[in-house]
Amino acid sequence: MIVGEALNIMQVAGVGAGALVTEMAKSTWESMRSAVARIFRRGGEESAEQDLQLIDAARQQLLDSMTAERASVEEKLRRELAMQLEVFLRKNPDAVQELQDLIDEVKGATDGDGAKTSVHHNNASMVVVSAGDINASGGFHYRAPEQSR
Repeated sequence: MIVGEALNIMQVAGVGAGALVTEMAKSTWESMRSAVARIFRRGGEESAEQDLQLIDAARQQLLDSMTAERASVEEKLRRELAMQLEVFLRKNPDAVQELQDLIDEVKGATDGDGAKTSVHHNNASMVVVSAGDINASGGFHYRAPEQSR
């Protein structure tokens, strides 16, 4: 394995772990779990069951955590799941792209695809909606439409 491949596996595992933890508390968890199960099956049914048991235990730990400790539990689970995914991907490098595709799909679903913004009775302020980063180093300059005529 070349160094770039190892870095790619580590990167995909880390981002994948973050996506898993983020999805664990959402109503869409079952579809995410099914997608992850398909990926884990590349390592065989028995191995997939063991990996899914670890994922399920991590999710339960997150759901059982107190609100005040949620952030630290999420961080701990991200680290643990990143290690689990990295080990899996090293054994099954053909699954790297499939996991990356799943990450991209989840990211697309949460990055504003289909997001709606409604602003009503907004008379004295400015609303900025962006699907990406905004560089406001020069500041925002706003003039009411009737002043710009």
